[in-house]
Amino acid sequence: MDIRALNEFSGIIRKAVDDYGMINEGDRIAVGVSGGKDSLLLLLAMKHLQSYYPKRFELEAITVELGFEGMDFAPVAELCRELDIPYTCLKTDIKEIVFDVRKEENPCSLCAKMRRGALNDAIRQRGISKLALGHHFDDAVETFMMSLLFEGRLSCFRPVTYMDRSGVTQIRPMVYAGEGKITKLAEALELPIVENPCPQDKASKRHEIKELLRAMGGDYPDMKSKVFGAMQRLPLAGWGIEK
Repeated sequence: MDIRALNEFSGIIRKAVDDYGMINEGDRIAVGVSGGKDSLLLLLAMKHLQSYYPKRFELEAITVELGFEGMDFAPVAELCRELDIPYTCLKTDIKEIVFDVRKEENPCSLCAKMRRGALNDAIRQRGISKLALGHHFDDAVETFMMSLLFEGRLSCFRPVTYMDRSGVTQIRPMVYAGEGKITKLAEALELPIVENPCPQDKASKRHEIKELLRAMGGDYPDMKSKVFGAMQRLPLAGWGIEK
């Protein structure tokens, strides 16, 4: 394992954690693990951060299995055993409900809502009130642009979000980490990535925005950084940093 690269990455995680007060002493934190590169690297980085962060916290890993065929989470379970992190894999019928029963034309929103509900229910049953999600820098910029272009609003998810209905606090420790860095490090660490066979994976509005930003980035290479900086300077609700 490339400890130097992991140290550097966990430093990026720590800055976000400190800037937005994501971790308190004695927290029990569940990491939502989809099997993708983002959530697996978040799990590994949070385990590394746990070894030296001044505020003690506990970790668990939880997967909501959507019901697509061919998704094998056994390697993820093995990784959690190696890291000594309790792991739970919840089998659901979300895929069947969204695609087969409801036949949603735009299934992503319902799928995300059902995943969040399953995750929140699972961690509440375990007495955990904090959920770490793998949304990163590029996700934040894309979400902001989706809101602006498709809804005419200035909006984005927050680095820290308290969910009133569930009593769960969502944290996003990777908001300072770019997708390119995540991809390279996940490959270098040979993480057991579980490919997502969802038919909407390359057909969503988010994918449209991702391609638009990629095309514009050729002429304006610092565009994403400027958008992200503007989100913090406005600031958007929840994005201001206490100096």
